[in-house]
Amino acid sequence: MKKRKLGRTGFEIGPLAFGGNVFGWTVDEPTSFQLLDAFVGAGFDLIDTADSYSRWVSGHEGGESETIIGHWIARRGRHDDVVIATKVGSDMGLGYRCLRKEYIMQAVEQSLRRLSIDAIDVYQSHWDDDKTPLDETLEAYGRLIQQGKVKAIGASNLGAERLALALQTSRLHGYPHYQTLQPLYNLYDRSDFEGPLQALCVREDIGVVTYYSLAAGFLTGKYRSEADFAKSPRGPGMKKYLNPRGQRILAALDELARRYHATPAQLALAWLIQRPGVSAPIASATSIAQLDELIAATRLDLDADAIGNLDRASA
Repeated sequence: MKKRKLGRTGFEIGPLAFGGNVFGWTVDEPTSFQLLDAFVGAGFDLIDTADSYSRWVSGHEGGESETIIGHWIARRGRHDDVVIATKVGSDMGLGYRCLRKEYIMQAVEQSLRRLSIDAIDVYQSHWDDDKTPLDETLEAYGRLIQQGKVKAIGASNLGAERLALALQTSRLHGYPHYQTLQPLYNLYDRSDFEGPLQALCVREDIGVVTYYSLAAGFLTGKYRSEADFAKSPRGPGMKKYLNPRGQRILAALDELARRYHATPAQLALAWLIQRPGVSAPIASATSIAQLDELIAATRLDLDADAIGNLDRASA
């Protein structure tokens, strides 16, 4: 497997990231361990989570995913062969998103404890906090890097203008730079990333790790009508994709699936892996069979004709 540079973080990663949002939600701890063992055993290394996973579940407070990953790291006794990326800044009960210095300094200690590690490889601002000055947030990250508790920083859900301003602020004050970005990006959701934001990431050599890479499961082809919504907890959210454009994308994936002897999910991920600036898409699995399917996507090499077909269908 050919590894890719994750921006300027110094890390080199496989072209697929494991989405840890499922740990402690739709996957219990023993199954999470099996999935993580299989993922790393196949040569992959980037594991993405957040302190807020999985607050949306009744009775959960957040930190459930980090805790399971931490138990897995403690059991195997090493963390040097994986890249752990987590996030801070989601609403953890305050009623608002927060990237204030004092809040970050407290939150990082909780994440480190749950993850059972001495340093977070990539610490990411989960959401923008326009009420907190960028220099306050970046100064906090600088302090954490100096203390050896964080190795690199990244951002998620930032538009081109805010990301450019953050980079400018870092240069002006000597703070660390955001080295990675997590945007919403997939065959259906293209407008948030493509254009100025993608150009900025390519120009600044920012590692891009996409989330909702399979449009929450729509691009697997699992949801073809409203009757399919009952197939998973995410089913009701598929309604926004079930329109002529969404059906056109599925039809293009179906056509290429026959040609490449692959599944729609594999083709959708292969398309992302070959996009300019993308380091790795994030995808989640709840079984070894699902994980094997995702990993197989990294071995697909789409030709220009296939990419053109998907570009046109999803335009």
